[in-house]
Amino acid sequence: TGGWDTAKCATNAHLYANDKSVIGVLGTFNSGCAKIEVPVLNRAALAMISPANTNPGLTKKWDVGEPQKYYPTGIRNFARVVATDDIQGPADALWSQSLGFKKVYVLNDKQTYGFGVATTYRAAAKKLGIKVVGFQGWDAKASSYEALATAIKASGAQAVFLGVIACNNGAKLMQDIRAVNPKIQLQMPDGFSDPGANGAVGNGAYISVAGEPPKALTGQGATFVKSFGKQIGTTPNPYAAYGAQSMLVMLEAVAKGGGNRAATTKSIFGLTITNGILGNFTINAAGDTNLTPITIYKQAGKNLNPVKTLVPTASLIGG
Repeated sequence: TGGWDTAKCATNAHLYANDKSVIGVLGTFNSGCAKIEVPVLNRAALAMISPANTNPGLTKKWDVGEPQKYYPTGIRNFARVVATDDIQGPADALWSQSLGFKKVYVLNDKQTYGFGVATTYRAAAKKLGIKVVGFQGWDAKASSYEALATAIKASGAQAVFLGVIACNNGAKLMQDIRAVNPKIQLQMPDGFSDPGANGAVGNGAYISVAGEPPKALTGQGATFVKSFGKQIGTTPNPYAAYGAQSMLVMLEAVAKGGGNRAATTKSIFGLTITNGILGNFTINAAGDTNLTPITIYKQAGKNLNPVKTLVPTASLIGG
């Protein structure tokens, strides 16, 4: 389906936990799936390291009961090597400001990831003096978004921010918005990081992805991008480096844990990586990385071309 499935995530988590040969889990890609899996793995003292879960609530105080409800044992077992939405949304808002936009319209797909990043974008935009002329959820199963596109145009918005995963009918949504208002600027988070899924309608859109662009990585990062790029015949998706780094973090934790689940899990927190694929970073006691740059890309055909790397100020984060 191109998306994640609640039942499948739950089934996977129980399979991991019950298989004694599993020492750690890499994933998930979608934060909503992680929120299902983490508590199951927590009871089994099984570590999960994600290259892509960006919802803040997995590790930080966010929605009601978060993050404590994901850790029934009281001991953390989830970590990630990617910056969170409370950083990504403000970076997108900073980019809107740099483009001179005064009015923006914000959409979300009513899912964990989409609503979260849209909310943080809205909060930061307001702090930056940008008027949010609309904030609403949309139906991913609708056959037409012409009425929504008409409302966006009538609002006077110069740009629309799509807190959406591309597989949730994102291409159709973009098509209808641009059909009604060809001049409007599309801005999206990393749910649109695959130009192939976006299609030609995504050309010219700005897309944010956590971290430095692949070609800006140095040392092991540059080696990985060159080697993996040669294997697949193109510049790797920005998240490829995060997937590889997640594996290396897990392998180091497994080595320190001596084959024991609980010891492996414990060794992840406070772990410092030197000269890794993503550079030098530390995973803190909550499971978050201290690497917080966000790169804005512009889609051109099948490529995402890096335009600007931003690090939002503390005053914009967590709104």
